[in-house]
Amino acid sequence: MIDDSRPIFVQIAERIENDIVDGVLAEESQVPSTNEFAAFYRINPATAAKGVSRLVDEGLLYKKRGIGMFVAAGARAKLLERRREEFFRQYVQPLTREARKLGITSEQLTLMLGRSDSGTQLPEGSVAQ
Repeated sequence: MIDDSRPIFVQIAERIENDIVDGVLAEESQVPSTNEFAAFYRINPATAAKGVSRLVDEGLLYKKRGIGMFVAAGARAKLLERRREEFFRQYVQPLTREARKLGITSEQLTLMLGRSDSGTQLPEGSVAQ
C-alpha cells in the first residue's frame, strides 16, 4: 500500500485525510497511534509521527496528553473545502479552457457533463446541443 514514488509520511497523512473525508474517522474520534502506523506499514515510528504532525500543524488533528491524537472539530469540512479547490484548479480550469478553445459553450459543456453520468454517447463528430 506504500508507494515508493512519494514520501511515506505524506502517504500516512493522506491516508488519515481520506479516512476523515470518507467518514471512517469521525470528528473527535481517536486516530491510530504512530506506533500502530509504524507496525502496520513496517516503517520507523518517527516517519509515521511526521505524517501525523503535519495534520496537527494544519489543525486537522489535536493531541490529548497521555491519550493520543484525535480528529479536530471541523476537520472534514476543512478537508472538503481544500479538496474542492484543488479539484477546481486541477480539473475544472483546464476543462473550461479547452472547451473555450473548441468553441463549446457553457450550456453545451453542462450537457456533456450530465451525459457523462449516464454513460450515453453522442454520435461521433457531434457536439451536445
